[in-house]
Amino acid sequence: MKDKILITGMSGLIGGLAAKTLSEDYEVTGIGRTPVDGFPYTVADIADFDAIRPAFDGVHTVIHMAASRGNQPFDVHYRANVLGTYNVLEAAAQAGAKRVILASSGAVVGGYEKDEPYKSLVSGDPAATRPDNLEMITIDHPPRPRGIYAVTKLWSEAIGRAYSESRDLSVLCIRVGKVEIEDVPANPRNAVVWCSHNDMMQMLRLSIEPPEDLAFGVYFAVSNNPLNYRDWSNAHDDLGFTPQDSAAQHGFGELSDAD
Repeated sequence: MKDKILITGMSGLIGGLAAKTLSEDYEVTGIGRTPVDGFPYTVADIADFDAIRPAFDGVHTVIHMAASRGNQPFDVHYRANVLGTYNVLEAAAQAGAKRVILASSGAVVGGYEKDEPYKSLVSGDPAATRPDNLEMITIDHPPRPRGIYAVTKLWSEAIGRAYSESRDLSVLCIRVGKVEIEDVPANPRNAVVWCSHNDMMQMLRLSIEPPEDLAFGVYFAVSNNPLNYRDWSNAHDDLGFTPQDSAAQHGFGELSDAD
């Protein structure tokens, strides 16, 4: 029998792409406030634990994409990104799931873009180039969130680590880059941290596959963009992730060698 995967936030861009892509090899179900046709689906708010708990029975892997984004009040972000993430992890642990893949955000290190040389990289200057000696931002750099949304994503990572330490549950946190609806960078700034649909799906698929003794990990999901400053090397080492696409394919800079 195929392993069962539960996707939260399937009505969103990445959740919808994941459902279509992964259904070729897995039994895919969904949960969220907006119903999605074509898949077994539970309509519920992830902030309501009792409403979502039954959907986790028999699930091997949870891909948690449901979130509040953008310029929302603190309580909205908290309910979706903190309480909702806690509920997803607790439901997964109670149901005996083996892995939860949490969608975090590259925004947790957005503060570095206030400083050089990162400031120049995201400035939109067509003459900008990535210095040969650029210090790539890794998962070991101190977080620098620039807003409450990013703060709640950091909290979700911390909750995920706590569950990986205290329960029999593998948790992988993906710091998602800029995934566009049209699958093309919308502007020069987004082209720096753009992640193509293909590379995002590669990251999710690879996150499902590792041995279950990979208890915890945090990874940047970005394409191989000319001005990228986020280090995805640990995703390559742990998961085998190698971006196949680049913003240069859409006119943003020149093709670069893989990091």
